[in-house]
Amino acid sequence: MSVPFPNTQHVPGSPHGSSTPAADGAGTEAPRTPRKAALASFLGSTLEYYDFFIYGTAAALVFPQLFFPTDTSPAVATIAAFATFGVAYIARPLGGMVMGHFGDRIGRKNVLLFTLLLMGGASLAIGLLPTYEQIGIWATVLLVLGRLAQGFSAGAESAGASSLTIEHSPEGRRGFFTSFVMTGYASGMVLSTLVFIPIAALPEEDLMTWGWRIPFLLSVLVLALAFWVRTKLDETPVFKEEVAGNGEVKKLPAREVLKYQGADVLRVLLMSVFSVMQTIFTVFGLSYATGQGGFERTSILTINAVAIGLSMAAMPLAGMLSDRVGRRPLMLTAMLGCSGCIFLYFLALGTGSIWFVFAVSVLFMTVLYSGFNGVWTSFFGELFAAPVRYSGMAMGNQLGLVIAGFGPMIGGLLLAEGAFGWIPVAVFGCICALAAAGAVISSRETAHTPISELGEPYLRAVGRS
Repeated sequence: MSVPFPNTQHVPGSPHGSSTPAADGAGTEAPRTPRKAALASFLGSTLEYYDFFIYGTAAALVFPQLFFPTDTSPAVATIAAFATFGVAYIARPLGGMVMGHFGDRIGRKNVLLFTLLLMGGASLAIGLLPTYEQIGIWATVLLVLGRLAQGFSAGAESAGASSLTIEHSPEGRRGFFTSFVMTGYASGMVLSTLVFIPIAALPEEDLMTWGWRIPFLLSVLVLALAFWVRTKLDETPVFKEEVAGNGEVKKLPAREVLKYQGADVLRVLLMSVFSVMQTIFTVFGLSYATGQGGFERTSILTINAVAIGLSMAAMPLAGMLSDRVGRRPLMLTAMLGCSGCIFLYFLALGTGSIWFVFAVSVLFMTVLYSGFNGVWTSFFGELFAAPVRYSGMAMGNQLGLVIAGFGPMIGGLLLAEGAFGWIPVAVFGCICALAAAGAVISSRETAHTPISELGEPYLRAVGRS
């Protein structure tokens, strides 16, 4: 995809086309590189969500048979496989807290290099695992350990990539540039689906023996490209100047952010719960559509890939629009719109019409959900001051995502008998969306706040406002 990144930083009040570098702590000038930062974040997110989607797809389609006893009922094995998908979200808050600590102390870049290596290594290990039939319960244990490593890495990735891109972005365009963090989500989904569609079409024996391993092993290619790009990226000028240069490095950033911006951590936590809509659509919805819905696996995978792939254009547009009208209107529209659309999605699955399912999927994930996905990466990070930005965003975001991670398992437990047995699942999604909307309403608007004034509660408390 061609990305329309400008080559210069435009600052309000400066002549069009001029660039304004930021000074680092030594008094030298450290120019912002929003284009390079957005590309590095895009590729890192591509790897994260490629791994996210191939694991979720495998959990829905093959892991119940491969990593659990053969005498386990299909429904119980599916719920158990969804539980292994969810355990990563237990590790994500720990990863966010630990790596956020180092990200606020030693800088964003080196931490993000480590998270890439950990994610890629965990995915490669999962692709090489023996099955339950070969080594018994140890296969399940090793699968869970690999998933926990993925979760630890992912817990640091999005907050670090968002902080890095926000701090490299020009004023007035933070929403646009930071939206490319989650454009990587769509790219990862498309890549994983393009890989899994032919794999899912394999004969059952080939799929269950060697075919399912290929998507995990191919993640090494994305890892290599993303790691190379990140090694070429400079540390953010905001971190150099406002944190390291001014002596603002904190021994315990997590303690500082909870002390001065605990309410913002809670707001981010509640807003992040809205991501349950994504996991219900991509993981639970896949299982429901190919089971009760009677659709072919390849058909639903293709629809999901197209709907989320189109959001690669929708999310930058949402980020750009949020730079003009604010972050909150886009977030609220997405949350309220998806609350209604989730019912329409399950109704469509009940009709048997693949075209109806496609149309609703585009409305749900391309149009509405992009209003959240293209904006939260800037909005969450902008709530916090630079010395505690990585820690604050990571803690709140990853704690909220625990519920999203277990969304498919909760959906499996809530699913009732009959044609409308999905209603409790949809209601669960709506409750999460309304809780998130309440947090948005209580948040302050940040789109037009200069980067040096972000995190006003912290700045006021420490006497910097």
